[in-house]
Amino acid sequence: MFRYGVRRTFTLATVAGMAAALLAGCGYLDGARKLVDPYKNDVVQGNFVSREQVEFLKPGMTRQQVRDVLGTPLIASVFHADRWDYVFTLERRGAETQKYRLTVYFNGDVMDRVTGDTMPTEAEFVARFDAVKSSRKIPLLEASEEDLGKYPVPAAALAAPPGGITPGTYPPLE
Repeated sequence: MFRYGVRRTFTLATVAGMAAALLAGCGYLDGARKLVDPYKNDVVQGNFVSREQVEFLKPGMTRQQVRDVLGTPLIASVFHADRWDYVFTLERRGAETQKYRLTVYFNGDVMDRVTGDTMPTEAEFVARFDAVKSSRKIPLLEASEEDLGKYPVPAAALAAPPGGITPGTYPPLE
């Protein structure tokens, strides 16, 4: 009976110690997240509609003509058969989330009006991609002769490779 109590106390102490170690590790991970920036995919949702496409729309166009210009609507509700909603969202790393919404209203099978955000032109939209790329820091990958001198090249690397092939010359592929 005495042995069982000692074993139980030892087991509880071990489990408590492991739990404390695991919880202490969680605090370390918070600091590590600042050092390692994980890759995040670009998230594109919906249909991009440019200002040129919106300007092409004219009242009196049929549903099929609107679909040919703007594409299939993201939201075509059964409860709102007289309207189509085009929603576009782009989330990119290092850039502000872009959200655009356009609603096309119909009177029967004929387009009545268009409301929504001011859409960017295609050129403006593409320019935003270039702006995000240019804002990222690209490390300088240059080394001076002094920096290279810190790392001596082994003599075996300077010797001719076996088979008499020297760098820059290749045997025929036959």
